[in-house]
Order: sequence, then structure tokens, then C-alpha cells
Amino acid sequence: MASFVNEAGWDRALRIVVAVVLLYLGWAGIVGGTLGVVFRILGFLPLLTGVFGYCAIYSIFGVRTCRAPSPAA
Repeated sequence: MASFVNEAGWDRALRIVVAVVLLYLGWAGIVGGTLGVVFRILGFLPLLTGVFGYCAIYSIFGVRTCRAPSPAA
């Protein structure tokens, strides 16, 4: 069931931290104007990929930061 996960735990945690920082900078008004709006929008992408553990770009290029699933017995 978890075969679609292609991110390791450290990768997921890093994405969530980056997302929280981007969203905070955009929503708290620390970064304003167009860049603040971009931070608000782009902050959701690493948040979603970190929560679900799946990155489509990793999948396209065949990258996995987690261990390959062991074959079923």
C-alpha cells in the first residue's frame, strides 16, 4: 500500500519545514507584494509532497530517497 512513497523521512521533514517557512513569510506579511503571494502559493507544494511522501518530479526522473520496498514473500 505504501509503494507510491518515494521520499525518505528526512526528505519529508525538510519539505515540511521549508513549506512552513514559506507559508509563514507569505501569510505573516514579512514578505509582501508579488513575492509574498508567490510564497503563499508555492508553500503548499512542498507541504503536500512532504505529507504524502510522493514527489511527481522524483517519479519522472526515477529518483528515490527512501529504500526500495522489499519484495513480498
